Order: sequence, then C-alpha cells, then structure tokens
Amino acid sequence: MGDANVVGHVPGRLIAFDLDGTLVDSRRDLTDSANQLIEELGGTQLAEEHVGRMIGEGAAILVRRALEAAGLHDRPGALARFLDIYETRLLNTTTAYAGIMDAVQAARNVASVAVVTNKPTRATERLLDGLRLRALFDDVIGGDGVYPRKPDPTGLMSLMARAGASNDRTMLVGDSPIDRETAKRAEVRCCMARYGFGYSLFAAGHPTDSDWTVTSAFELPAIFERFTVG
Repeated sequence: MGDANVVGHVPGRLIAFDLDGTLVDSRRDLTDSANQLIEELGGTQLAEEHVGRMIGEGAAILVRRALEAAGLHDRPGALARFLDIYETRLLNTTTAYAGIMDAVQAARNVASVAVVTNKPTRATERLLDGLRLRALFDDVIGGDGVYPRKPDPTGLMSLMARAGASNDRTMLVGDSPIDRETAKRAEVRCCMARYGFGYSLFAAGHPTDSDWTVTSAFELPAIFERFTVG
C-alpha cells in the first residue's frame, strides 16, 4: 500500500509505534555505520547481531556501547562522526517490515497514529520519507527533541494529549524492553513485536507481560481491532 491511500485518523484514540525494529529493519545500516566508526578509530568490527542488541536507547548510547565492545573508549566527536556516517547509509539496506504499511493504515482507520523513537529526529524524518511512510503518521517525536528519551514516558504522554487519548485508549507498539517499560510508565496498553531485533533482549524463556505480542506485522490489524473493542 502506498501513501496515496492514506485516510484520516480517528481522534480520541492513539496507536504509537517505535521505529527501529518495529516499523523498519535498520540493523544492517546501523551496524555498518558503527563498524566504519570503529575501523576509523582503530578497532575491530562487530557482528551485526551484537550491534543489534545495542540499539534502542539512542545514538549516543549505541556509540558508547559499540566502542566499548570493540575495546575502544568513547571520545569527543565520536557521536557526531557516527551520525555523519549514518547519514550516508541511512537507506542503503533499511526497509519497512513486510506488512507494516497495511498495519499502519489499519491503525489509522481506528486511531490517531504516531512514531515515538529514540532515533534523532532528522534521521527519523528522512527515513520515514524515504520509505514512503511519513504520510501515514500524524505526529513524530524523536530522541533529540524537547522530551527525554524512552523509557521516560513524557514524549508518549505528549502524543496522547495531542490526540486527546486517555490511557485506556492508547497503545504503544514496540520491540524492546525500553518500549515495554515506556508503556508501563505511561500506563497504556502495549503490543510487542517479536519479529523486531530488540525483542531478543527479553530474557529467554521469560515472556513479557505486554497485553499482546505478534510474530509479524501482518498480525497487527487484528490486534488493533481487539484494542478498539477491548
């Protein structure tokens, strides 16, 4: 489904989405960017799966973790250099997960929809535009704006206020413990995307206490329908 089929949102209810690992698979481009930085600083590259477990709490924390894992110390200018590198790789391999466009449209049919991410705003907007996703969302909050990063719920609660949505009429869709904690702090419903690379951070054998989980984006429309009647 392309952005030409966008329909208006439904006020009074909010479905908010995380970005990396929920809407888009960006692990390869983030890994390649981190590894270029590591190589420039004289370190050894990291495996994609290893870097994937570092994503979710913002670029500064990703850079710090990646450098430490490569046996390097964080240093002044490393974050800025990483962001410059990532700017050139942003859409090299990153794609929307299969079924996500239809899923977001299904959310739009029953609620206001938004993105709340710890990714910097500029990169978020460019990525959404490049994948023809931006027109599907009413609002976007990045991790470098006026609100603290997740799991602080302030950004999500601001989106709720803008949408006129109460706690019981708000859902956060995410893939990592950061997203689950954000939903808990905001006291809203939560759906966890098991397909996202952040989901592996949950302890093996210990399922999350989220309201719902899905194994693919194709399952999300049914969850949204249950959310609206539950």
